[in-house]
Amino acid sequence: MSKTINPLWNEDLMFVAAEPFEEPLILSVEDRVAPNKDEVLGRCAIPLQYVDRRLDHRPVNTRWFNLGEKKEIKFASRIHMRVCLEGGYHVLDESTHYSSDLRPTAKQLWKSSIGVLEVGVLSAQGLSPMKTKDGRATTDAYCVAKYGQKWVRTRTIIDSFAPRWNEQYTWEVFDPCTVITIGVFDNCHLQGGDKSGGARDSRIGKVRIRLSTLETDRVYTHSYPLLVLHPTGVKKMGEIHLAVRFTCSSLVNMMHMYSQPLLPKMHYLHPLTVTQLDNLRHQATQIVSLRLSRAEPPLRKEIVEYMLDVTSHMWSMRRSKANFFRIMGVLGVVISVGKWFDQICNWKNPITTVLIHILFLILVLYPELILPTIFLYLFLIGIWYYRWRPRHPPHMDTRLSCADTAHPDELDEEFDTFPTSRSPDIIRMRYDRIRSIAGRIQTVVGDLATQGERLQSLLSWRDPRATALFVIFCLVAAVVLYVTPFQAVGLLTGFYVLRHPRFRYKLPSVPLNFFRRLPARTDCML
Repeated sequence: MSKTINPLWNEDLMFVAAEPFEEPLILSVEDRVAPNKDEVLGRCAIPLQYVDRRLDHRPVNTRWFNLGEKKEIKFASRIHMRVCLEGGYHVLDESTHYSSDLRPTAKQLWKSSIGVLEVGVLSAQGLSPMKTKDGRATTDAYCVAKYGQKWVRTRTIIDSFAPRWNEQYTWEVFDPCTVITIGVFDNCHLQGGDKSGGARDSRIGKVRIRLSTLETDRVYTHSYPLLVLHPTGVKKMGEIHLAVRFTCSSLVNMMHMYSQPLLPKMHYLHPLTVTQLDNLRHQATQIVSLRLSRAEPPLRKEIVEYMLDVTSHMWSMRRSKANFFRIMGVLGVVISVGKWFDQICNWKNPITTVLIHILFLILVLYPELILPTIFLYLFLIGIWYYRWRPRHPPHMDTRLSCADTAHPDELDEEFDTFPTSRSPDIIRMRYDRIRSIAGRIQTVVGDLATQGERLQSLLSWRDPRATALFVIFCLVAAVVLYVTPFQAVGLLTGFYVLRHPRFRYKLPSVPLNFFRRLPARTDCML
């Protein structure tokens, strides 16, 4: 900035702070005296215990803070700042596609729970040997489960390829559109197993279960494959047997959640940028890793990062192809409809073509039947697909992830370090730049596929409650539109869409909130 003794920044900086607030906020003002040399003009330490807390979008009062310089000078200058603890935002320490907690930071803004999630970690079968001890292969397995702010860890079963834990855990559920993650690991820190202290617990596999795909009060006892991607390809490391039950305390409150915004209000009134979200997620991951490493028994950094999918945003040719095929799968429905219509036009089936002509004639003569007929048709399709609804919660899908057909060179690129270690400096710079850009493209492609899959889930009964709400809405809409003049519906719809901004609400609409809560296949991807 320009040289002045009264600098003006006007910048908002956000950091992640976790209670109890042990360290203060340190602010220093420095002067650039040389290209690689800065001189500290003053600094101040602000204890977070005395910082104002903000729960909504109302502005916070600014204050002047004294900048102390050196020990012999107690006061150097002052700095004008607005400092507060934001309680209206949710700090995302995991991907929004399979987040386990969406509540705001401030407990005053939490709503009452809608149910309880019970998970029984029963056993595992056919685990692969993970290390060699005393000249023979062995595995010392334990499980880690993460939902919301609660992490749990089972005991370690020593020297067993078929461990039996038989441990049960419970969580309060505040939103049905969340995901629980269960991971299985090999303990490399037992007595005599890590003499150097540098061993890392090996990952055996993990399972993600979206609560909205579970029927209420039903006990699911199912074995899930433990799949891990290695530089040599995807490998099944065994199976884990779980017992899962989602108990709902209020069906009305849970159905009401489908009309609410997915994130707290502050994310829509004053949205954070993508860069801010990435930085905050990185900070949150570091804080969670540090705190869990102090637990007893500790959860080390590699465990936390694997459970939180820290590297999910990195470029991968395999993930890019998987997201492309997801889009093609969604567009396949449109292509099928086009082929069917082409067959109608070419009289491939004369009886069907005659019926379509009759239906077209009726709809042209009576346009008020168009919308109720569409909703009635969707209602009948939803009822028809009910017989093929999923019987078990979905698990990792190797075909969906393109893990079983990945080329060795693609896997070598995916497991390469960042920055790459396989090229000279100039090629490394270009290679990393391409990977960074391609990672953003990969995310956009994945988001497009997610929106299409949410449309498909309206009638697939993957989320039984969401599909039931949509099917009931289609039936009600069909009945209402049958008795309401089409012209009136068209006028009301047009005036509503073109209404003045004064009558618009800043938060997302109920249909948009409902759509964003629909499940996609992101939680089934490796």
